[in-house]
Amino acid sequence: MRKTSIDELPQVLNVLKGEMSIVGPRPETPSCAFYYSPYQTKRLDVKPSITGWAQVNGRSTINHGQKIEFDRYYVEHFNFKMDVEIVQKTIMQVIKRKGAY
Repeated sequence: MRKTSIDELPQVLNVLKGEMSIVGPRPETPSCAFYYSPYQTKRLDVKPSITGWAQVNGRSTINHGQKIEFDRYYVEHFNFKMDVEIVQKTIMQVIKRKGAY
């Protein structure tokens, strides 16, 4: 299930309820976010999402610091065109089963 990302389908319900968005930073556990510096906390300024800039630029192959950098970049530069690009890249990664472990 993890390899095909099927385990993430229930998050669509969270999107429909308005708790998550489709594109943006992935959710963070409160226990981890508690230790964030002010710089890292910036990634929490938008709703958590199903997919994001960090996922299409490495997914499970990047470390936490790189994930923060990609998420911060997204928060500071997001726009509709970028969101469309992220969704397209996400679909390709799921089809190719790239980066999911």
